[in-house]
Amino acid sequence: MSDKKTLTVKLVRSIAGTRESHRATVRGLGLRKLNSQSVLEDTPAVRGMINKVSYLVKVL
Repeated sequence: MSDKKTLTVKLVRSIAGTRESHRATVRGLGLRKLNSQSVLEDTPAVRGMINKVSYLVKVL
């Protein structure tokens, strides 16, 4: 069995006042409220989403 690599992402800044596409990206990462965390599979698509909203999230 292959071990899936995962990333834990935490929303550290509010999405208020941000672009609608960035809000949608944050929701796509599974984050809702401030300080919410989501464990995601480490894929190029997820990395791209994190990169897009890097000013709002922190990878733990």
